[in-house]
Amino acid sequence: MNLILFDDNDRLDAQRMHLSDPVRLRHLRDIHRAVPGDELSVGLVGGALGRGQLQSLDETGAVFTVTLDRAPPAPLPVHLLLALPRPRMLARTLEHVTALGVKQLTLLHTRRVEKSYWQSPELTPEKIRHHLILGLEQARDTHLPCVTFEPRFKPFIEDRLPAQLGGRRALIAHPGMATTCPRGLTEPVTLAIGPEGGFVPYEVERFEALGFEGVHLGERILRVETAVTALLARLF
Repeated sequence: MNLILFDDNDRLDAQRMHLSDPVRLRHLRDIHRAVPGDELSVGLVGGALGRGQLQSLDETGAVFTVTLDRAPPAPLPVHLLLALPRPRMLARTLEHVTALGVKQLTLLHTRRVEKSYWQSPELTPEKIRHHLILGLEQARDTHLPCVTFEPRFKPFIEDRLPAQLGGRRALIAHPGMATTCPRGLTEPVTLAIGPEGGFVPYEVERFEALGFEGVHLGERILRVETAVTALLARLF
């Protein structure tokens, strides 16, 4: 936990915040070994970063006096379209993409996504937020990504996605594509990444019909969480 992230429910007054989450309290005691008087990096969800001085710490909570005076890191200019991963991989992927600065994420159904994945408890709002918060704390960021679900591929790609592509470069990452993934982009990008096993030909064709450029990362076949990280690091 590189950042203690508060929200407005933690606010005691204009300058004081109260931390009551048992997991983060344990981390504060056992990892940071914090004692009253220590200063730690803090932030407010949706707001600024700064420093917090620990005023008190016991089994029920911690009180900080905070000064929030710095902007969070700039977001990546990317809308990530990600075929819904397996539940265990989803948790790690959410944390990774949040730490890297993705602010717009769409989880979508494709042919090779198991329908049972959509019933996973990992998709509850509480679980999603938990993993996003962990990603923010890792990267010292404060702005939560917007996560949307598209459990039906065809209506999404026909009815909703075209209107979201204006002014953006559209890329589909898929093994066997002719073009190597570009580097160091600054323009807004929509990036589509498939599931384990990749997109089926029909899905690739539908993306290409909308103007998506096919790109690859080389001959190696990567796990989704590895491919996502590698692609974002390379593109931006």
